[in-house]
Amino acid sequence: MSSVSSPDTPQQPDFDLDAWVGQRLTQVERALEQWVTADAPQGLDHGAPAQLVEAMRYAVLDGGKRLRPLLVLAAHEAVQRDGQASASDVNAALRAACAVELIHAYSLVHDDMPCMDNDVLRRGKPTVHVQFGEASALLAGDALQALAFELLTPQDGSVAHATQAHLCAVLARAAGSAGMAGGQAIDLASVGLPLTESQLREMHELKTGALLQASVMMGACCGAPAPQAVAALQTYGAAIGLAFQVVDDILDVTADSSTLGKTAGKDADNNKPTYVSLMGLQASQQYAQDLLHRALGALECSGLAQTRALRALANMVVNRAS
Repeated sequence: MSSVSSPDTPQQPDFDLDAWVGQRLTQVERALEQWVTADAPQGLDHGAPAQLVEAMRYAVLDGGKRLRPLLVLAAHEAVQRDGQASASDVNAALRAACAVELIHAYSLVHDDMPCMDNDVLRRGKPTVHVQFGEASALLAGDALQALAFELLTPQDGSVAHATQAHLCAVLARAAGSAGMAGGQAIDLASVGLPLTESQLREMHELKTGALLQASVMMGACCGAPAPQAVAALQTYGAAIGLAFQVVDDILDVTADSSTLGKTAGKDADNNKPTYVSLMGLQASQQYAQDLLHRALGALECSGLAQTRALRALANMVVNRAS
């Protein structure tokens, strides 16, 4: 997973992305393992039905790139002053990282169901509705969404109330009708229809980009960044969010199912509009590189000193093979 830079995009030296990712993923995986259980994290005196919890854990644990949690943690590190963060901010950032991954996982569970994309493979294993049945998959997605907001609102005083409110607002907007859910609705309504580039961009900015951008902004709001940095991180997040989907469209036609961990070629089979179908493969690849340059340029203008992880993650998103 080591970073790959484009030829004319200088990298900040001496940064080991693999080591950085390994350390952060250990934190995230341990937290998810702890929090996605039959006992809710607020200490309720009753547990959830065992099969529901099993389906939730199946959907979240042991799979996925964890890009969204990594973006939360990288942005949080970027806005720290003098490399220092309070225990409250660190706790908030970890909770935000896990919460955004829960929202992402719930969206995949629902998207894979027969009423949506009707897919049978996700993260290299059967989708949740194939493994547990449609009703359990629907409930697991619902429960993951609810748990995400529970994680953001601990009642023990460990996260400031203002930070809780800000995190919930950012995540809710990114997941709702003005974000991920709205983009999915456009996607379902666009099957077989010719879209303009601006229409396709709007769909992907909502369906995929909104949650990735929110990940960056949630990490930032666990600190106290200057307005210049906030604006730059918004630009960075928007560029990376769209680039991720452009590359997804490219990989759908250039990679196989075993590499992707999901069904390759499904967009074309379902007559869905993609960047490759609209622009062609070479132009799509160039567009992804253009978005990478936009993201890295925003970091250059951010005034932030610790952007190495964000830079490396941007390169990873665009130059990935799966």
